[in-house]
Amino acid sequence: MVKSTIIARVADGLPLAASMDDEQAESMLSEYKSQAKAIFKKLNSHSEPMCSIESGQYCLHYLLEQGVCYLCICEKSFPRKLAFSYLDELAKEFYMSYGSEVEKTNLRPYAFIKFDTFIQKTKRIYEDSRTQNNLSKLNEDLRDVTQIMTKNMEDLLWRGDSLDRMNTMSDRLRDQSEKYRKHTRQLNIEMMIRKYGIPAAIILGFILILYLRYKLF
Repeated sequence: MVKSTIIARVADGLPLAASMDDEQAESMLSEYKSQAKAIFKKLNSHSEPMCSIESGQYCLHYLLEQGVCYLCICEKSFPRKLAFSYLDELAKEFYMSYGSEVEKTNLRPYAFIKFDTFIQKTKRIYEDSRTQNNLSKLNEDLRDVTQIMTKNMEDLLWRGDSLDRMNTMSDRLRDQSEKYRKHTRQLNIEMMIRKYGIPAAIILGFILILYLRYKLF
């Protein structure tokens, strides 16, 4: 299920709204909320618009829309399609309510904290197993998550990994290039076997016969 939600401005990471979590959830998720803030600092106009970041027993999903980042912390078992459908609903409502105010330079942190009312209402809907089942059946109406980038939090925070689209494209091209090289190498080996395999087998067989004759006679 969705454990917590944070909405921030992409340009500077300013938190605009968040779910009001109880004390127990706040204590359990403090580390992951710190990770969310670190993610906000890494975002820019070139960042991947949708991403899932795995961290321990949770997964942090974010969606970028109109200069705003919508991020939720979910249990790993919670379907990604539902997570991004949830974020999409928040993005549409938030833009309708506050879209014209997001870029104001005098905004204070959590200026739109009243949006928590809609967050909590939407969260309850997505926690309902009947709703989840119904949404899961509407695959054509949900986002295609197969192409969404997946990252590991350790790589992102400690190994300097990036959320930029160009870096992601570069990684994909590098992976494809490596696959191509392996495939080409395999084809070359197969061609060598086809070309020299039979003559080599004959020569080896002849050498083996000579060796046996020498040993036996």
